[in-house]
Amino acid sequence: MSDRIGVLVRTDAGPGILHQLTGVIARHRGDIASVEISSRGGGEDQVYFEIDLPDDPAPLLDELRALRVVRAVERVESMRAIYGKRVIIMGGGAQVGQVAIGAISEADRHNIRGERISVDTIPLVGEQPLADAVRAVARLPRAAALVLAGSLMGGDIERAVREVRAQGLLVVSLNMAGSVPDAADLVVTDPVQAGVMTVMAIAETARFTVSRLQRRVF
Repeated sequence: MSDRIGVLVRTDAGPGILHQLTGVIARHRGDIASVEISSRGGGEDQVYFEIDLPDDPAPLLDELRALRVVRAVERVESMRAIYGKRVIIMGGGAQVGQVAIGAISEADRHNIRGERISVDTIPLVGEQPLADAVRAVARLPRAAALVLAGSLMGGDIERAVREVRAQGLLVVSLNMAGSVPDAADLVVTDPVQAGVMTVMAIAETARFTVSRLQRRVF
């Protein structure tokens, strides 16, 4: 079985750098789960990989260090090991805050028992910004659930909800006007309870499964 490791590489900035790094990873049969590149200034970039690796990572790290474009290589804990699954909450600011209270409180209860769940929030208004943000959640690393917190959502937001659900994302909606509640996995009237139930649904330390519920509106 492959182990997932985090690898942080400081490199020269310029074209073709990523190609050289991924070539080394491929030679060691590494399966790249995610990659993130950030500029550090001074002609230096920082590249973070999460890699599923079937063998001892030491030879891979040594070969990366031997590349002329590489300045430093460090093995680090993966983001999943540190931050775990992510709950994304978006919508109206006051309602987002109330959902976050429930989600953070419940995540704390599970995290002290060894779970890793983090909570991200973004207050947004408007059909198109919300629809774009919903679709983008499916591209976020480690995103396990989305909570839509508002009083009226529909149209393209509903279509976006159906798209991300088809990709395996759990979507929880507040009980609001509009068609989004019809498209969500779970509809909860109380925002604090919505945050609590969302975390319970993705926590491995909880005995709560959305698919086994007899009803989907609470």
